[in-house]
This record gives sequence, C-alpha cells and structure tokens, in this order.
Amino acid sequence: MSLFVGLLFGAIGGVYLAYARRVHSADFLICGVVLIVYPYFLSNVIAIVIIGAVIAMIPIARRQGWI
Repeated sequence: MSLFVGLLFGAIGGVYLAYARRVHSADFLICGVVLIVYPYFLSNVIAIVIIGAVIAMIPIARRQGWI
C-alpha cells in the first residue's frame, strides 16, 4: 500500500515540476521535488498521506494568499 501511495504523490510531484517549468515558480519546483523524494524515507501509509497532502497544498495556498 505504501508503494502505491508513494507512487501517487510522486506523480503529483512530477506534475508540479512540469508546472513549475512552465510558470517559473520556485514554490511548485521545491514542493514537486519534495513530493517525489519524501515517500522513500517513510513507511507508514498514514504519515505519507498526511504529509503529502500538506506539502501538495503549500503552493496552492501561497497562490491564494492563505499563507
């Protein structure tokens, strides 16, 4: 299960990297790299999901002015 969840957040990170190249945004670039790398260091599925959701929301929240 952790492999599937790690792959899911890795794919989201890849989309963030592609989007960062298009709009030249450091927020999406950093979060994309972190989303790809961090599942390799965690084995707990719940922790991967919670941390991944928080990291995925950071650039969106900054764009909306929530942070």
